[in-house]
Amino acid sequence: MNRKRTDLNRLIISAFAATAFALMLFVIPACKKKPKAEPIDPPVEEPTGVSVDLTTVPYTKLSDYRFFQGEMKNQIPAEKVIPYEPASALFTDYAHKKRFIWMPNGTMATYNGDHNVLELPVGAALIKTFYYDDVQPAGNTRIIETRIMIRKSSGWIFADYVWNTEQTEAYLDMNGSYTNISWLQNGVQKSTAYRIPNQTECHTCHKLNDEPIPIGIKPQNLNIDYAYSDGTQNQLQKLIAVGYLQNSLPGNIVSTVNYMDQTKTVDQRFRSYVDINCAHCHSEGKHCSYRPMRLAFSETSDPINLGLCVEPEEFINSSLAYIIKPNDKNRSMMYYRLGSTLPSERMPLLGRTIVHDEGLQLLEEWITWKQTCN
Repeated sequence: MNRKRTDLNRLIISAFAATAFALMLFVIPACKKKPKAEPIDPPVEEPTGVSVDLTTVPYTKLSDYRFFQGEMKNQIPAEKVIPYEPASALFTDYAHKKRFIWMPNGTMATYNGDHNVLELPVGAALIKTFYYDDVQPAGNTRIIETRIMIRKSSGWIFADYVWNTEQTEAYLDMNGSYTNISWLQNGVQKSTAYRIPNQTECHTCHKLNDEPIPIGIKPQNLNIDYAYSDGTQNQLQKLIAVGYLQNSLPGNIVSTVNYMDQTKTVDQRFRSYVDINCAHCHSEGKHCSYRPMRLAFSETSDPINLGLCVEPEEFINSSLAYIIKPNDKNRSMMYYRLGSTLPSERMPLLGRTIVHDEGLQLLEEWITWKQTCN
């Protein structure tokens, strides 16, 4: 009897062991097939006081980032918020701009070619404030908007903050709107219904192969001096000095110039102008890449890319024989479109509602300088 009971116990134990082994074989492969988790942006806690928590941005209020110290309207940057300025500025209905860059502690950007945007790290933020001086009738300064681009692990995001009337705070608004403004420009009163862009409009200009990217922060645009609060310094060297850029720049950077600088050639000035104002659409993989023009500074050494003696693909009227006709502004499509304010004709399509007189004059100088198609 005891022997039979012992044999029965052995059978039960063997059956239990076999079942456990089978379950183990089933579970282990299932664990191996478990998909990898997607990377999660960590929260950022900075000793400088700046707050860019990638798990919660964009914030509702501009002040939540703590990019500025003191009264926010004074735009005094907090520690490690570095101002910068491109050699030539994008025209936006004569609005002034203040630009800043910030990066998380221990991260830095890398060089990716003279004419390419710096490769900025996850967590980096680019800040650009648009404002007018001599706003009528009081003649004061009015800040309209502050645009921010933030790099998350999944790519860049947009955040536009519209300032209140009291100039004490700006609030997230990606819906787009208009605001009327009148100001003195070189003593002449101008006015417009200033366009604050929506999400789609931001993406139209800031995209490469349909992925959002910054525009102006390229070595070719930053290879000039800037008057910082602690002294004047080359902007690229400043970024290296504060630990924001790897010290791996080439010895010679082919750079744009200030298109208002009369000491530079008209060719340098005009090519720099169309680079900052037009190339973000008229380049490969950009919004207007289907057009024949390639207007980046690195590509316009060939005047054909500027449209010189190139017939337009569309005709507004028969007198406009070429995109640019040498020594003949009145038969040049580009001159006509830069001088138009009609939404269906003007160039650029976005970012302006009035004519940029200085830019149009520069184009006229370049057309006059180009006497032939060569």
